[in-house]
Amino acid sequence: MVLLQTILIVILVYYGLKLLLKWLAPKLLNYAVKKTSERFGQQFGNSQDFDTAQPEEGETIISKKPFRKSNPSKKVGEYIDFEEID
Repeated sequence: MVLLQTILIVILVYYGLKLLLKWLAPKLLNYAVKKTSERFGQQFGNSQDFDTAQPEEGETIISKKPFRKSNPSKKVGEYIDFEEID
């Protein structure tokens, strides 16, 4: 009889937690998304403060760093050609 009660309690706890998580998961996910978007908005807003000056007419402004080419003479490794032996 004790074994049957234990199994019944485990099943009730399992389904209770499952129902509770089904109800709480969307709320927790919405809260996490909201907080993440607030933090991203703060970081994005702070990093764009220096670009508020308007350029004069005819002036060219480049706002990103130039692309660095990799060194073509840099050797990665040695090429070994293999042949199949019958």
